[in-house]
Amino acid sequence: MSSRIFIILLGIGLSCSGCHLLQPVFSKSTPSPAVKPTASASATPAKTPTPGSKGTSAPIRTVKASPASGTSATAFRNESVSPTGLRPAENLYVTQESPAFLQIKYGILLDVVAEKLTNPSLLQVMDTWWGTRYCLGGSTDNCIDCSAFVQVLYRDVYQIPLPRTAHEQYAASELIEKDELKEGDLVFFHTRGRKNAITHVGIYLQNNKFLHASTSNGVSISDLDESYWKPRFRGGGRLKSQI
Repeated sequence: MSSRIFIILLGIGLSCSGCHLLQPVFSKSTPSPAVKPTASASATPAKTPTPGSKGTSAPIRTVKASPASGTSATAFRNESVSPTGLRPAENLYVTQESPAFLQIKYGILLDVVAEKLTNPSLLQVMDTWWGTRYCLGGSTDNCIDCSAFVQVLYRDVYQIPLPRTAHEQYAASELIEKDELKEGDLVFFHTRGRKNAITHVGIYLQNNKFLHASTSNGVSISDLDESYWKPRFRGGGRLKSQI
């Protein structure tokens, strides 16, 4: 009897002692909740600087198209900047070059001695419009065509009114030969359309060079003997009231 009780108790003990071995196999484990990390001071992302805030670079600087590096009008988009020698023009600051500087600048472009450029008004107007893009029918400082540019220059430099179109300016001029051209004379070209039509006009400067609003380069200087202009040249013109 006692041996039977011992065997029963032994069996119960063995079955209970194996319970903890079988539990991991049949029971579904519950994952521990993830611990959300707390942000530390060192992990704080750096703020992206906004334009104009402290620590950012200098104001954006743009340079108007110029014939040579380091010359022509310089513009600043930030109106808070006011370097010496600059004046506001709408929302830009445009340099006011000295007459002596303009003589040197355009003397180099024309390949003449600077002292031969004796009309400061012409140099200043030329420099103000330099690089302005071309557009047919345009007459503003955003874009301008050849005859409107000539009309504006004659008004501002010589105080002489001109007709609006190249053909009308040709008709109003006394025609002269190429070797008679002087600074301020008009030069006329046929570039398109009817054979004898005058479709382009510029202003003669010196040393075979003329100023005009070109379709490809805007207000710029070209040479009468360039391969494009030479065969299209139709003559010079001088107004009777021209200075």
